[in-house]
Amino acid sequence: MGLEVVIEEIRDRGKREADQIRRETQAEVSSILHAAQEKAERIKLAVDQDVERQTSHITSQEVSAANLVVKRQLLNTQKELLDQVYAAALSTIAKLPEDFHREAMKTLLSRALREIPDGIVRCAPRDNETLGRILSGDPSFKGYTKGDPVAIDGGVIIESRDGELQIDYSYQTTLNSIWETGLKDASGILFR
Repeated sequence: MGLEVVIEEIRDRGKREADQIRRETQAEVSSILHAAQEKAERIKLAVDQDVERQTSHITSQEVSAANLVVKRQLLNTQKELLDQVYAAALSTIAKLPEDFHREAMKTLLSRALREIPDGIVRCAPRDNETLGRILSGDPSFKGYTKGDPVAIDGGVIIESRDGELQIDYSYQTTLNSIWETGLKDASGILFR
């Protein structure tokens, strides 16, 4: 055999081995790339799920916070409206005619007789003369004397002579009592 044939045979074998190595390398590169791509997909999926979970959590927190702010504003607005209704009611009662205040004072004094039969009665400056006429004109109130006027919108405040007992039948105290017991019902009617 000639040298040329041996060289050709070595060349062919080298070429086959090089092709074999290229194919094996290509297969290994392809396998590594495929494994890396699968790993990248898993990582991407995990990251997407984590982002979705975090986004959902943050959105839920923001919605809850926004709902709380809205509820707080609604309650503050409702309270302001109820305060306006309360002030309007007290103002309207205070502006009623003298005969209303006279009858109210008589009724309140009659109620107070059971607890304080002998005492000092105070009223709003506006009702001072009317109170004097009531006390001097009705013998059932003989145990009462008129005291100095006090800063109330109407009604009476009765104090025992020894100062140990006081009954506050002022309009504001009466309205406060009614307001506290009826506030839930009033809110339900006004803010359905």
